[in-house]
Parts: sequence; structure tokens; C-alpha cells
Amino acid sequence: MDDPLFDLGDPPAPPRAAAYRVLARKYRPQSFTQLIGQDAMVQTLGNAIRRDRLAHAFLLTGVRGVGKTSTARLIAKALNCVGPDGSGGPTIDPCGQCEPCRAIAEGRHIDVVEIDAASHNGVDDVREMTEAVRYAAVSARYKIYIIDEVHMMSKPAFNALLKTLEEPPSHVKFLLATTEVHKVPITVLSRCQRFDLRRIPAEKLAAHFDAVARAEGFEAEPEALALIARAAEGSARDGLSILDQAIAHAGIEGGGVQAQAVRAMLGLSDRGAVRDLLALLLAGDAGAALAALRRQYDLGIDPASVLRMLMETVHGITLAKVGAEVDMAQAAEEREALGEWARSLSFPVLHRLWQLLLRGYEETARAALPVEASEMALLRVIHAAQLPDPGELARRLREGEVAVAQPSGAPAPAPDVAATAALPDSLEAIRDLLAAHGRHALAEALRNHARIVRLAAPDLELSTARPIPSDFVRDLGEALRATTGTRWRVTTSDAPGAASLREAEANDNAAYEAWVREQPVVAAALAFPGAELLGPKTRGNMA
Repeated sequence: MDDPLFDLGDPPAPPRAAAYRVLARKYRPQSFTQLIGQDAMVQTLGNAIRRDRLAHAFLLTGVRGVGKTSTARLIAKALNCVGPDGSGGPTIDPCGQCEPCRAIAEGRHIDVVEIDAASHNGVDDVREMTEAVRYAAVSARYKIYIIDEVHMMSKPAFNALLKTLEEPPSHVKFLLATTEVHKVPITVLSRCQRFDLRRIPAEKLAAHFDAVARAEGFEAEPEALALIARAAEGSARDGLSILDQAIAHAGIEGGGVQAQAVRAMLGLSDRGAVRDLLALLLAGDAGAALAALRRQYDLGIDPASVLRMLMETVHGITLAKVGAEVDMAQAAEEREALGEWARSLSFPVLHRLWQLLLRGYEETARAALPVEASEMALLRVIHAAQLPDPGELARRLREGEVAVAQPSGAPAPAPDVAATAALPDSLEAIRDLLAAHGRHALAEALRNHARIVRLAAPDLELSTARPIPSDFVRDLGEALRATTGTRWRVTTSDAPGAASLREAEANDNAAYEAWVREQPVVAAALAFPGAELLGPKTRGNMA
């Protein structure tokens, strides 16, 4: 119809549902009391505000998700809050109701400028900012610049910022945030008051996540929250993102946030299954251990994750053995199992398990065949779990407690040489005779240079295929006549001759060391990370 009397206009649009805000944004701290795990920094800032000793620049550093940007915004609110009645001053407890507090919280305050240094890192960006610094704040007490990820600024940009950062106008405050403080020039660090935000302890994260889950109308198992807190690695934002996903899963499956669902979601192995696997490793049951690993792999668990949880378990056993404070987030059966292992396993065994698992984890993480690499790592653990540590092994070898068979065809260790004949009948006997009469220099020269072609005392023929000292033959003949009372005929020829005593010893020691390395108990010890064979490497060391 074209009659304007019947023109009702466009149909009303359906109301638009508010966009969902993820938990990490919805539960961003709005006051310092909501900032968890940073009590020392809050106390310092509070004292500085109360005593009017505010720095002109602050540097906030720490790992991702511990509250650097949130803290910067809180500082901006604390400095610009005017209170509900508009007459307040800077305070560590901003009201959150006045216009400056609301505008800063919503990110729309004209005098609080947030700059992402990742995309505004050039000298032109800094020059634009330093030009604007000269002008007073429009409506706030302080004009505040929050520069996030400041370490990504270029060197010229840092240089352009230095003078302004050191002597800014009294109405300007700089708040710099970074996850990589080592990349910030020392000239910038020296101009800022630095706060190192700590990783948030797992128990505080778990309590925070429990409060968030309840606020969202979901129950959460304590073990599920503990798993999320561990996976967050001290980051509240990471943990809230995981919790968001877990709540979404619970909304579909029902029953609240359950540990089993979180474990499956994160690809983590069941801690009970990990304890069972460790028991199989310590018992040396290779077949059952590999089957248990394959079951975890078939469930979608990353092999590297299994090795990592084994490492966490060994670490927990070691802490229990030294009497460290009990982690109340652990299940009762886990604490009992760790305590039992702590009583039965020695420190050397625990240290060896840690080293072997760490090596296996590193190999698995970069392997083309992760599950195969993890299986080989577990087999290495099984092979070495019950062996003595390298120090104990060396002691047993030294004291003869470990029986070592001689290599096939090798001569027995040579006994001490005793002169049983009037004239020496071997090169070794000649050397020992000379040494016994104090002619050590000549005995050493004989060991290093003499290669026998023929010996039928008192005739001795030496090889000159390799050079020997020019006066060696004369001195040797005179020494033999003086020590034996018989005139010796020492001659030379260009025949190759036998190996010198020094060469023979080197060849024998090399063969002996290679054989020692092949012994099962030694080969197992050398599998330890950083292990090396210090002794015995020669037969003489076994005497």
C-alpha cells in the first residue's frame, strides 16, 4: 500500500545480544586489591603515593599474563582518581566510580595514552609522542603514557625517548611494560623505577579460578583447578583462557568443570597412570612400561607430556625426601606414593632418573618419531635404574668388587719384572735394569726410541728406520757393560724392527680402554648425561 496512513515504517530490529567477553577480559583487576600475587609492589606504590614520592617513569617487567598492563592502568587510575565527590587526590585505592576511573577502565580517557611498541616502534612515533608531552593534560591530573612491549622499540626510537624520559614535564608519567627486560637499553632502565612482577603461585591461581568459576555459575573440582593452575605456569591470563575453555566444555557435557575433562582437553596424562608407569620403570618391566606408554599415546597424550609428568613425579619424590613443604593441592594417594618412594629410593638413584628423563624429554621434543624416541628413553631408564651411580661404580672397580673378565686373547697384566738371569733378554728387562742402576734418562730414551731388530744377549741390534739420538747407541753399550759386567755389541740397521715400548703400551692401552667401554656395567654408566670414563683406562691402573 502507498497510502501514508498505513506506512508503519521499518520493522523494529531485534535487540542485539551483548557480545561475550572472555574471562581474561571480564575479570581483569579493577583495583589493587584484586591484583593477586604482587603484594610487595602494591605496598611500595601505596607508600609512594601516600608520601608523594612518585617516580616520573615506571618499568613493569615479568612473564606474560601476570598483570603488567593491568597494573599500568591501575596506576593511571590511582594517580588520576578524584573520588566519588570529585575532591579526592591520588590514592592506592581508586574509587572506580568517578569519571577518570571509569574512562580509564574503559580505555577511552584522552589523557591516558596506550601505545603498542610492537607496531609503533620507530623514531617518528616517538617524536610525535615527545611533541605531545609538552602540552598539559586535558581533564586529568596527569597525562600518562603506557608503552606496552617497550623492548620492541628500535634503537633510534629509544635514543629519541631518553631525554624526555629522564626529565619529563611534571604533569607526565611514563609506564613501560615488557616481557623481555634484557632487551631494554640500560640507559632506559636507569631512568625508570623498576618493578618485577612475579609469577603467581599455583595455589593462589587455583583459588582465583575457583572464585571465577563460581561467579560464572559453575562448580569446579579442586583437582581440575590445580591442573589449570599448573598449566598456566604463573600466568593469570593463560589460566583464565584455559578455564574459559573448560567451562565451555562443561556447559556441553554437564557436571561442572571436571579434572578428567581438563586433563583430556590439555592433553595431559592421568597422574595415577604416570605413577603406575614410574613403578614399572623402577621394577624393570620393559614390556609393561612400553604398553602403558602406548595406551597413553592412543588416548591422544603427547609422549613428551608423559616424560614431563614423569620428571615432575621424580622431582616431587626428591622434594619429599628432603622434607620440603607438602603441596596440599596434591591428592592424598599421590602424597602417599611420593612419600613411599622417597623412603625407598636414594638420592643418587633419583638424580640419575632425573637426568635420564630430562635427556629423553629433550630428545622426544625434537624427534621426528616422538613416540619411538620416548620408548627408547624409557628403555634407557629401565636399563640403568638399578645400576650403581658412576661414583659407586668407580669405587667397586677400584676395590675389585666388580669382576672384570680379561679380553679374549689378551695377555695377563704383566707382573713386576725381577732380574732372574745374568743378562737381560728383553727390551723391558734392559729398561728396568738401567732404571734400577739410576740411569733413568737413558731408560726413558730406550722406552721412547728403541725398536729391536734382534736381541741375543750380549748382542743387540736396533732399527734406524726412524731417527734415534746420535749418541744413544754408544751410551747404551757403555751402560750395559757397566751394569752387567759384560761387553755388549750394540749395532744398528735400517730394518723396521718391533714397536718401541712406548708405542706398544699405547696400543695395548687403547685396546684395553675400548674393551672396558664394551663391558655392560661400564656401557650403562656411560649412558648417563655427561658421563665419561676416567679410569681405569690402562691395565696398570687396575693394579
